[in-house]
Amino acid sequence: MPNLQPYADPTYFFYLLVALAPLAIGLYFGKRFVWYEILVSLAFIFFIFDTGHYVNQGIAILVYSIWQFCLVSFYSAYRKTKNANWVFYLMVALSILPITMVRFGAIGVFKPEFTLLGFLGISYLTFRSTGMIIETRDGAIKEFKPIIFLRFMLFMPTLSSGPIDRYTRFAGDAGSVPERTDYIDMLSYAVKSYFLGFVYKFILSYYFGQIVYPFFQSLAMGDNHHGFSWWLIGVAYSYGMYLFFDFAGYSRFAIATSYVMGIKSPINFNQPYRAHNIKDFWNRWHMSLSFWFRDFVFMRFSFMVMRKKWIKSRTTVSNVGYLVNMMVMGLWHGLTWYYIVYALLHGTGMIVNDAWLRFKKKHRDQIPHNKFTELFAIFLTFNFVMLTFLVFCGFLDKFWFHH
Repeated sequence: MPNLQPYADPTYFFYLLVALAPLAIGLYFGKRFVWYEILVSLAFIFFIFDTGHYVNQGIAILVYSIWQFCLVSFYSAYRKTKNANWVFYLMVALSILPITMVRFGAIGVFKPEFTLLGFLGISYLTFRSTGMIIETRDGAIKEFKPIIFLRFMLFMPTLSSGPIDRYTRFAGDAGSVPERTDYIDMLSYAVKSYFLGFVYKFILSYYFGQIVYPFFQSLAMGDNHHGFSWWLIGVAYSYGMYLFFDFAGYSRFAIATSYVMGIKSPINFNQPYRAHNIKDFWNRWHMSLSFWFRDFVFMRFSFMVMRKKWIKSRTTVSNVGYLVNMMVMGLWHGLTWYYIVYALLHGTGMIVNDAWLRFKKKHRDQIPHNKFTELFAIFLTFNFVMLTFLVFCGFLDKFWFHH
């Protein structure tokens, strides 16, 4: 049997497009073959985990799905008549428990066996299930539909690395059939995204990730003078370009495939390196992740602090919220010092940005605003982001501590 890692090589795309052809034909003629869609998703998930060490991951995703199904279905039934805070917090804690055990297991806090719970896509499935519990608490999700839930959780195109969809948005697409003209537009967008994804992931990502980035790494390691080398700048910028083209390319593939299946998964990147400030960057970079944390961490933390009057100043609430939000996001990436430092840098960047905007508003007559200042803002943001990627990529850990 073939082992098909998502969007890894031309073989995967051949099998994928052949498998999706009947579904596309049905959608073109106004029919959604739900059970065929489910079988295709399950088949491709099976072929991800069908050989070698992937088998354990396959077992883990099965156990994980049952666990999340029980949690969400229980809380949905409970929420119809009751709304105790402790039950909600317990359900959220139990929902994120598997990935917490994986993260802590990876650094030896728990037994190493807990890392066996990890599988390709556990982070993104956790966002989906935890988001459902939160939206059920808010009343946005009023009814638990087992089949829609499983289609949502195990939606093959976005399983491994997103984009992170919301249940209510997904259910709307999954429960309807697009008009023929709309579906033709979706197919057109899918074709464009496939081609752009190939350029991003298999040409530009390869060039920066396999040629330029290792080249600067080797130069920096050979020029390590007391923990510094000018070649680190090349490491930062080449990694930043590689990360964008690799992840944006993958996201293009995932979105294109979901569009062929009649599901408009959210876009993940919108020219992030043209951002005017750090907040604008996070409104353009890994948008589904950024918006998830904004809605479910930053906003909720800020509302809770203001409601309980722990902090009176709205500015201080926002500043603390930025740090909390970015710290949680950093810890989600992994429990390492460089993710934590990266989170603190970006959280601090948002605080400084807000302070600048407040100052600019008070002195708008004295501070010019024109094309030059906009270009300078883009230049400044781009370089800040690239230099913080030097921390994020983890190379400094090797450069400083494991040379």
